[in-house]
Amino acid sequence: MGKIVFCNEFPAEETFTLDKRVRLLKQRKLSQTQEKIDREGGLDEDDYGRVVTPDEFRFEPYSNHPDGSFYGYEGWSHNYAKLLSVHPLYCDPLDAFVGRGFFFMTRQKGSLWNPDHPYADLKAAFDEYNIICGIGSDGHFTPDLRMGFEMGWGGILEKLRHYQAVNTTPENQLFYRCEITVVEAIIAFLNRVGNELKELAGVERNPYLAQNLLEMSQVNHKIAAGKPETLRECIQWMCWFSFFSRLYNRGPSGGQLDELLRPFYEHDIAAGLIDDETAKFYIACLFLNDTRYYQLAGPGDDGEDLASHISYLILEAADWINIACNLTVRVHDRMNEDFFRRAVGYLFKNKNGWPRFSGDNSLVNGFMRCGFDRSLARKRLAAGCSWMSIPGMEYTLNDLVKINTAKVFEVAYFDMMEKDAQPSTEKLWELFEKHLTRAVHATAAGIKFHLTWQDQNEPELICNLLSQGPVETGLDVTKSARYFNMCIDGAGIATVADSFAACEQRIEREGKLTWQALTRQLNLNWNDIDGEYLRQMILHSERYCGGNTLGDRWAVRVNELFTRLVREECKNYPGLNFIPGWFSWANTLEFGTRVRATPNGRRNGEAINHGANPTSGFRKDGAVTAMANSIASVQPFYGNCAPVQLELDPGIANNEEGIDKMVSMIRTILETGNTLLNINIIDKHKILEAHKDPSRYPDLVVRVTGFTAYFSMLSPEFRQLVVDRILAVNGEEITA
Repeated sequence: MGKIVFCNEFPAEETFTLDKRVRLLKQRKLSQTQEKIDREGGLDEDDYGRVVTPDEFRFEPYSNHPDGSFYGYEGWSHNYAKLLSVHPLYCDPLDAFVGRGFFFMTRQKGSLWNPDHPYADLKAAFDEYNIICGIGSDGHFTPDLRMGFEMGWGGILEKLRHYQAVNTTPENQLFYRCEITVVEAIIAFLNRVGNELKELAGVERNPYLAQNLLEMSQVNHKIAAGKPETLRECIQWMCWFSFFSRLYNRGPSGGQLDELLRPFYEHDIAAGLIDDETAKFYIACLFLNDTRYYQLAGPGDDGEDLASHISYLILEAADWINIACNLTVRVHDRMNEDFFRRAVGYLFKNKNGWPRFSGDNSLVNGFMRCGFDRSLARKRLAAGCSWMSIPGMEYTLNDLVKINTAKVFEVAYFDMMEKDAQPSTEKLWELFEKHLTRAVHATAAGIKFHLTWQDQNEPELICNLLSQGPVETGLDVTKSARYFNMCIDGAGIATVADSFAACEQRIEREGKLTWQALTRQLNLNWNDIDGEYLRQMILHSERYCGGNTLGDRWAVRVNELFTRLVREECKNYPGLNFIPGWFSWANTLEFGTRVRATPNGRRNGEAINHGANPTSGFRKDGAVTAMANSIASVQPFYGNCAPVQLELDPGIANNEEGIDKMVSMIRTILETGNTLLNINIIDKHKILEAHKDPSRYPDLVVRVTGFTAYFSMLSPEFRQLVVDRILAVNGEEITA
């Protein structure tokens, strides 16, 4: 087994401060990011805190299926335990923690779905409407880390053995046998890590770094089976849980970070073990370890704000390390105004896309419409790119199930033109409703299929351990979660609404175009002799996010239909709560490649609109209020999100008065009904220079969709998508 270490890099006499360590760790992070780019190319996803796999390390999975891949409890537990027994240790003696990984097992295996459970009958609809069905996906949900803090790995092992004696069916016994295998492998791995760290401490020439390595060793031996008691032990436990879950299947989100850390911080302060600078250093190292999604502030059970002293320290730590972070501040009626203002100040100071802001009122009231009480709704945290989750209580496929409504529109449009001699927008609407109904129905059936067979494909062996239900029942979380809140996202709302609006305005109201002429242009991708003239006319129709326009009214109609259809599926599948949302994530590009030219002037294969935002480039006046109001009008309002993505000029808040205005604007946007607000603060000239040569700006971080990432890590196509958004709001032509 190999080690990646940075021992003996510094002379014995070199001294270190915490600030120096943070600076050196960040430099190392940037060089490791470049290594990933050089090795793996463009990565249109979260940073994950990974480092490149050592050249000498190889892992050959064991196959338990004729197709060469592995599935089910035995396949996953066997391979996971085998991998942990040989997995190298990444260690940087400057860091406070170990636990950074190299890859995900899901990307080291063959087929991602067990072929013993085919779904060809559903696949036809998935292909026709370009549906990302979620079948076989690792669940996007949030385990309850506090369960891990309270039990430790040894306590989790005891709990498994207790219920193993209670639930004795063959299915239960398979569950416990494989979960115990995994936990025993984790404990053995942590003990090995502790031993290797002690060995490294013995050969480290610098006494300061040697002492740090020795302390790391002691912490890891302590948490191998015991419960974390100090802030350092708590965060090391979190780093390892990130590692274990990422290594397994990319892993979940983090939770309410300030409340997770507060008891340990207060314990250490009272005992005189740490000061605030040390606490901030530990938190900065946590962010270096992984870019998990964490929520800050928001209302507690009594409605009072959860922001505490450590909430401020978390912001200060993120500012100190200043890398890609995924922090969300929850804004509510009884918000700590000073903390709110401080968070906005860091957004503009660092211009790295963090924090973002979620709207408590809309989220809580929406989730209550699903039948949950206010207390439980408040526990549903900002947990991922666009989604919410109750830690330890629910299973979801948030951000993993999407219907390309632009493709549904295309199918409906050409269905009408092929069969109807007298087309109209209302006939088109009827067909759109028919096809969207089929798409939603197939998507819901796919989710049910996934829940039925996922434990025989990819059981959640890590997240099961910190969820309510699996260990107690001896069943995978896909069968035992307390709540099944299954998100179905729509994508392409602006593309569809603008297309309907253009048809109504230019064909039916103004008579400037015929249905037949429009269809000819779509078939020719606007390349007929008068194609560009007609396309420009279409592009200047009344668009979505224009402010009470035809496009806005069509968007509301589309959203109401989509929301109704998704909610109606709840009656077809008792026990499943289907929640609509609007989000496209990085699929914006891929979805566009599957859609022909559309009546809104979009060309064949071009990206659809991003999330719930308007079509890129149609407004060049920076009309934030009109856009935010339009997006508020298409919130499905059942507890999931249709995020607002803002691209702002750095000069908009370059003084104290500007910060105050931004606080007011953010609150207004969220109080009008919006659920989640992502903000990029980027200079257009800098983004253009970085697009030409990303290596010149290795530390440039952008809010891509719901996640932040180093701009240099993105593929050229996705960098262009971000550039287009920035240029569009600066009044520039999109030609970069």
